[in-house]
Amino acid sequence: MLVLGLSGNFSARDSDLVPLMPDQLFHDSAACLVRDGEVIAAVEEERFNRIKKTTKFPVNAIRACLDVAGVTVDQLDGVAYYFPEEFVDTTLNFFYTVHPKVPTVYCRQLIKQWFAEEFDWDLADDKLVFTPHHDAHAVAAVARSGMPESLVLVLDGRGEENSGTVYREAGGQLEKLADYPVFKSLGMLYLNATQLLGYGFGDEYKVMGLAPYGDPAPFRDAVSSLYLLGDKGDYNLLPNMTVPDLVGPSMLARGITPRRKGEPFTQQHKDFAAATQEALEKIVLHVLTHWAESTGLSRLCFGGGVAHNSTLNGNILRSGLFREVFVHPASHDAGASEGAAFLAADQLGGAARPVRRSRTASSGPALGTEAEVRDRLGAWGAVVDFERHEDIVPVAAGLLADGAVLGWAQGRSEFGPRALGNRSIIADARPAENQTRINAMVKQRESYRPFAPVVTAEAAADFFDLPATEANYDFMSYVVPVREERRPELGAVTHIDGTARVQVVDPAANERFHRLVAAFGERTGTPVLLNTSFNNNAEPIVQTIDDVVTCYLTTDLDYLVVEDFLVRRRSADPSADLDTLVPRLRPVTRLARRLGTGAVAAGPAWHEISLDYAGAPVTRVSEGLFTLLSVVDGVRAVGELAKEAGVAPDEVRAELYELWQQRYLTLTPA
Repeated sequence: MLVLGLSGNFSARDSDLVPLMPDQLFHDSAACLVRDGEVIAAVEEERFNRIKKTTKFPVNAIRACLDVAGVTVDQLDGVAYYFPEEFVDTTLNFFYTVHPKVPTVYCRQLIKQWFAEEFDWDLADDKLVFTPHHDAHAVAAVARSGMPESLVLVLDGRGEENSGTVYREAGGQLEKLADYPVFKSLGMLYLNATQLLGYGFGDEYKVMGLAPYGDPAPFRDAVSSLYLLGDKGDYNLLPNMTVPDLVGPSMLARGITPRRKGEPFTQQHKDFAAATQEALEKIVLHVLTHWAESTGLSRLCFGGGVAHNSTLNGNILRSGLFREVFVHPASHDAGASEGAAFLAADQLGGAARPVRRSRTASSGPALGTEAEVRDRLGAWGAVVDFERHEDIVPVAAGLLADGAVLGWAQGRSEFGPRALGNRSIIADARPAENQTRINAMVKQRESYRPFAPVVTAEAAADFFDLPATEANYDFMSYVVPVREERRPELGAVTHIDGTARVQVVDPAANERFHRLVAAFGERTGTPVLLNTSFNNNAEPIVQTIDDVVTCYLTTDLDYLVVEDFLVRRRSADPSADLDTLVPRLRPVTRLARRLGTGAVAAGPAWHEISLDYAGAPVTRVSEGLFTLLSVVDGVRAVGELAKEAGVAPDEVRAELYELWQQRYLTLTPA
């Protein structure tokens, strides 16, 4: 049986279903194709439309999954969605009421319209299945865990009317044991704290990374006043208060100063982050302690967005509550597309799922055949040189040992937010300066945020204090202590509290990546690399050859490795080579000329470029560049467009390069 699972909402590439649709509404668009209980392909829409945590309908992800499997839509036995139909339609009704000019079309028809318009397929009603959200999260985790029986915990911002659910799973059957309603949402509690610290939705992991710089003691009483632990694994979040009002007013009344985006962090902010993280861990361990003891279950599957809190996960391991723990590599809402597909297959009469531990998250599309990779790199020949090596591993290991920072792109992309060796930026994990160096050259992010290590399975216990609890270290899901004697040796990946979010790699999980880490170890005596996601701060993780080369050319990475090819810039200044590249405005790119206002007469006009989605950036541009961008047609190169616009290329080249770095537009070979 072949079933396609979906997450996300129904918005088009260049517009939202309703104006100003919140980015928290049906987010993490993705598609997952399941055949007879096995994941064939899974990928997030953000990898194609280049919008982080995109909500837009996953049409590109659907097409990619079908291509990977070599099937067409008319071969599908079912299509599954990650929320119940009634819940989605009720939510849409609210927005249709606020925006009465938007046609009222409900989710079933919206999905059918997408398949009709994009794939020329009439999706039959009896093939379209809507699933409970937390059930989808739970089944996704269980299906990959290989556990014959387990306790299952799902925690996120919200499902339908719940924010947490506890299950017993055995023999492919889920038994719901408890629900935690939306007004007890730990996901929303953490998001409220995140917003108080100047961040937004999707930035919760940054607060987790900030917490070790603080001391929870100054805010322990204040944050503890936000919740009350109850009997039998229950808890309350400030009775008689709604979750959106929970953190801000209480903390403001206790003297905390909110941080605005871009402002420095004070020690007060760090202490508050530490107290928030401590509270989350205390509540979750309270829940798990009760259910582990009352059920006698010794294995745990953890899913939902809160399961991406790897510090929490490490503490679950160290608690000793369970013999074994499994965390889904895409435990956020994208992963629920996978669970929805499994649930739909069950409902439609599919075969029982095999009980088998998943060792890889690389279920996205591949980069292409050797010939396809060579051809596409060749198209970039005006700006890069490349050469193929019979065995790229020793070449890359030598460059890393000599201090180079590499972009490393191999095979099929990872499903989920972690780069695990197929779309990675890698470097020597030993020099502490590599942490600040990579932040400056690529990420341009907050200096406190740690990078993760990848270590060979053979050496993992020598460098990291791994708890006795069995766990899947394949997916960077757990923060564990770095052995004290090894901390000076791992300066670039040891966090301020002596911990690291570790990935353990072996040949079964990723043969080439394991060989690379091992080869680096043979040269240096330290089989550990710094491994971070291959992207800059303006984009999701790279997917295609064009994404990979673009990120390389718009950062200060030393070299690029794509499959067996070593790639180098032709010029030390990539902005000097833009004239031969073709600019294209993204579907969400907007150009505008603004007129200033004054008390007596109009002020000076200015020009700006923006991206049209929730939380997207906007920036001013010069009149010359605005004129050039106004004649972009996706066919002609920068040099030719500059002539038509009457602009000297030298006058706009640096500015155009900055827009490319910030992903307002694309530049690719003709």
